[in-house]
Amino acid sequence: MLDRIELSKTKTMELPDSLEAINDHFYAQGWTDGLPIIPPTPERVERMLTGMPWRNPDDVIGVVPPAMGLATLRNIAVNAVMAGCRPAYLPVIVAALSAVLEKSYGLAHRQTTTHAGAPLLIVNGPVVRELGLNYGNGVFGPGWRANATIGRGLRLALVNLGGAVPAEVDFCQHAHPGKYTYCIAEHEAANPWEPLHVERGFRADDSVVTVVNAEAPHSMTENVQTSPIEIMRTFADSMATYGGNNLYSQGHPALVLGPENAQHVAAAGWKKLDVQKAIFEMARKPWGMVRNRGKSKGPVFPAWVDQNDENAMVPIINEPRDLIVVVAGGAGGKSMWCPTAGAQSLSVSKRIERRG
Repeated sequence: MLDRIELSKTKTMELPDSLEAINDHFYAQGWTDGLPIIPPTPERVERMLTGMPWRNPDDVIGVVPPAMGLATLRNIAVNAVMAGCRPAYLPVIVAALSAVLEKSYGLAHRQTTTHAGAPLLIVNGPVVRELGLNYGNGVFGPGWRANATIGRGLRLALVNLGGAVPAEVDFCQHAHPGKYTYCIAEHEAANPWEPLHVERGFRADDSVVTVVNAEAPHSMTENVQTSPIEIMRTFADSMATYGGNNLYSQGHPALVLGPENAQHVAAAGWKKLDVQKAIFEMARKPWGMVRNRGKSKGPVFPAWVDQNDENAMVPIINEPRDLIVVVAGGAGGKSMWCPTAGAQSLSVSKRIERRG
């Protein structure tokens, strides 16, 4: 028997009615991430589209570089099916794809670069609890279907609509596991300050996804010091490294504070902006050491750094609010640092469309 597989509105194919045969064929064509996929039959695609019944399946969300594939709602739904998503997850993937298509994200370069970055999705608002997105213990790891498949749905769309086939178009030198899926939610209940989406001008009851092209998260431990300035001193030392792109081209790196670290800082009366200012001032290296190592400067290297002074200090961000600060994770004295490519790719936030 044959199984009918839908690839787009106008393109279907018939393959043996065998999960193994379908996966073998998709893998051979370069349509997967190497993991098994759910076959996107017409019935499954139609079911996925019920996640956004207020939109026409032929609505065009954008054109995905470098292959310039047309990202219709239906085409995105095909990839969401393959990733194992539930229909309710579709609006998050659509919003995330819309975000990476913004000029400031620089998707064409991100799809082909040698830099080890992947689109990190940070989700805020009521949709977090509605979908069961993880924001607590193990937030960057496995175990939660929503996190795993939403991030994977975006990745498959970038491969199948944008043509970012690893080692053929995507020349990421080493990559990292976030290339499979990279999706977290903010722990708003444990956040002593305004959550990320509110900081960025959205309403508290909006559901929002922020996408930033980030390297793998790096654990930073501070379970001895409770003074905000000492916690920031520990973190700043981890964040300002000579091999990191942010020291040479700044951008929007992310600091994911564990709830315990965040509470110590807030208990001393610090606001989120105080955290951002402290990292801006402390996460620096001297120009004399920066100038002849790492990567090329720019494209927005701070003009106020005196390049005639070897002792002038170079920051990892151009201004305090460029640092993304969110609260997530479980109990313990650890926080996470997510470096980025720099100002070649900036973070973008998009409201997630909801029913009604």
